[in-house]
Amino acid sequence: MPWENTEEYIRSGHRDVEEFQQDTLKTITLDEKAVAYRYAEGTATRLSGKKNSTVDVYTNVTAEASEEWTREFLEDATWNVMDNMAEKVGRALGEEETNRIIALYGAIADADLAGGAPINQGGAAMNWNGLVKLHNAVRSENWRPTVLAVNEVQLHQLLTDDKFIHAQYLPAGQTDLEQATVTSVLGMRVQASTLVPNGTAYALDTRVASVMLLRRDVTVEDWEDIKNGKYGVRATTRFGVGVLRSKAIAKMTNISTTL
Repeated sequence: MPWENTEEYIRSGHRDVEEFQQDTLKTITLDEKAVAYRYAEGTATRLSGKKNSTVDVYTNVTAEASEEWTREFLEDATWNVMDNMAEKVGRALGEEETNRIIALYGAIADADLAGGAPINQGGAAMNWNGLVKLHNAVRSENWRPTVLAVNEVQLHQLLTDDKFIHAQYLPAGQTDLEQATVTSVLGMRVQASTLVPNGTAYALDTRVASVMLLRRDVTVEDWEDIKNGKYGVRATTRFGVGVLRSKAIAKMTNISTTL
C-alpha cells in the first residue's frame, strides 16, 4: 500500500523527512510534465512550461491504543506480557492508519479517478479480465500501477480463476495455493485485507498516488500504578494523509461479495 513509501517519496522530492516533521501543515510541490512547442526558425523561444501545483497535507491526526493488566495477570501469564501487549497496540494503530488511508481513497470524486469513473464489474467475481481493466485504467493516465488492494473475498475469487491456479498460465507463478495468496500480478504487488470494503478493489501507483506523513512515529510508553497493582502500555502516533495524484488510482466497484 502507498503509506509504505512515505520516506522514499519525500526524499525523491525537494524536502527531507526532518523538514516535514517541523510543522502541522505540509505543502508538497508536484512536478509537472515538460511542454514542447512548435516554432519557426528565428522566432523567440518559449522558456516557460506548465506551472507546478501543490497539495496541502495536515499532520493533525492523532491515534492511540492502550492495554492494561494486573500483577496477578502478569504472574499467571505463560508468555511475555509486555512484548505481547506492545505488539497488540502497535497492530491496533496500524489498522487505524490503514482505515484512514482507505477512507481517503473512497472519498475521491469519481471523475477524478483514473479513467474518469470507477470500473463497474457488474456483480461478477474478481477475475483476470477485471485486473486487466484496473491495470489499463492507470496505464492510460501514463502512470504505472504498483499495488493492487483487495478484500480477502476478492483475493479468494482470483484463486478460482484458472489463470491463477494452472501452471501453464503466467500469473500462476506468483500464486501460492498452500498459503492461499496471490503475491503479484501484472507488475502489481497484491495486498489483501478485510479492511478494504468487500466488493471494491484499487490499483494504484504508490510512487505518486498519495502520501502519509508522520509528525510522531509510533511511540510506546509503559506505566505502572503500584498502589492498585496495575500496569499497562500506551501507544500513540500523529500523522496526516493526502492524495497527490488521483489519476494514479483506479477503482473497481460492484464486484461479487461472495465466492
